[in-house]
Amino acid sequence: MRVIGLISGTSMDAVDVAVGDFELDGGTVVLTPVVHAEHPFPPGLRTPPRSPRDLCLLDTRLGRLFAAAAGNHRADLVASLGQTVHHHVEDGRCLGTLQLGQPAWIAEATGLPVVADFRVRDVAAGGQGAPLASTLDVLWLAGLPDTTALNIGGIANITRTTPSGVLAYDTGPGNALLDAAMTALSGGLRTYDVDGELAARGRVHEELLTRLLADPYYAAPPPKSTGKEHFDRAYLDRVSEGLTMPAEDLLATLTELTARTVAAGCAGTTVIGSGGGMRNPVLVRSLKDKVDLRTSDEYGLPADGKEAYLAALLGFLTWHGLPANVPAATGAAGPRLLGSITPGRTPLRLPDPADVPVTGLRVGGHRARG
Repeated sequence: MRVIGLISGTSMDAVDVAVGDFELDGGTVVLTPVVHAEHPFPPGLRTPPRSPRDLCLLDTRLGRLFAAAAGNHRADLVASLGQTVHHHVEDGRCLGTLQLGQPAWIAEATGLPVVADFRVRDVAAGGQGAPLASTLDVLWLAGLPDTTALNIGGIANITRTTPSGVLAYDTGPGNALLDAAMTALSGGLRTYDVDGELAARGRVHEELLTRLLADPYYAAPPPKSTGKEHFDRAYLDRVSEGLTMPAEDLLATLTELTARTVAAGCAGTTVIGSGGGMRNPVLVRSLKDKVDLRTSDEYGLPADGKEAYLAALLGFLTWHGLPANVPAATGAAGPRLLGSITPGRTPLRLPDPADVPVTGLRVGGHRARG
């Protein structure tokens, strides 16, 4: 079947859409990428909601934006990871997570059934609801020893398989603090450091880096997750209090923070990177100094479309009655079917549940090789 995957990551700057053809070959999911694209947010949509009215309108506007992104493509199913607007963690436990982008708007506009709201079931089962990227990565990297999958969005996450099992967690900020700093420094005129231009001219401020690395999150054991609720502008103001430095040094330091915290979880492995952070040449250079970094494109999966293909995979698994979480990665009590289904224009007809567990993912006939 053909599935449209949709997601807007924690950077809240665009909707990523990917279209893929999926089939089951025994215990292997075969994914053939068709096309992927990015639809930037219109002005004003990034404003945080301040009231129930704002939240309601944002849910509607995001749903219609997701619907517009999906409506350009023909498919059998839409899967939406939505826009995470709050991910609530206390004392290492996720107590709730909220994704907006009402799927009814997508179903109404496309006429297709929509699978959405994937994270909540994992959280209800005692998990972190993240990183769900581990679902794709564990299947995709099966049989690849000493390899780590990395995604750098607003928050960075890694997945690696070890002799003792799966290790997957959010490493900390990816682009989140960089974007918060750039937005503040430019008075809101620029939301990110294009091509790492300013960071490239700066030097790492060692005192600030020391303060940042002292955050207890980095020492906490996995499974764990975090979000922009923690790593935001207010956090950066607190940590940098009393310090002065040029804008270039601030951005260089935040870039180094991301590189170091990512590398700490990937040491000694080949790292397959994806996500928006891979477009930042300064961050990529710093990572290459620390780890053996490659891109997911080299393994058949477009780096810019990987998260949207993840959404499509999650929807495909749910549609076929297959668990779509990795308990060892999220901390959930066990495998769970994820998401809720909104019917399309015709009566809902699900296929018979798959009777073979899924143990691998093959991308368009491309078998990943170390």
